[in-house]
Amino acid sequence: MSAALQLTEVMKTLADPTRRAVFERIAREEEITAGALVTGTRVSQPAVSQHLRALREAGLVTERREGRHVHYRVRRQGLSPLLGWLEFYAEFWSKRLDNLEKLLSEMDR
Repeated sequence: MSAALQLTEVMKTLADPTRRAVFERIAREEEITAGALVTGTRVSQPAVSQHLRALREAGLVTERREGRHVHYRVRRQGLSPLLGWLEFYAEFWSKRLDNLEKLLSEMDR
């Protein structure tokens, strides 16, 4: 899959607020079962399973099976396309703002 498609998939997957909350909870817990993700939320088991599937397919989480339980953890490399995109635009805007600052200081003279 191309880098552009990977970026699109990651952004599309994390655009859903419930899915993003599931991802954030997995990140906070380091490793958690699907059942534990459902506990204390208003999200049904089937809905959590769908969100986990989308996160897995986007490469954002991995699973580890232990008997009947499936444990999920964040796959850090899954965020690489998004981080690369953000780094590019951080540099892009930094240069543009530096140029603007230079121009404004020249205009003040």
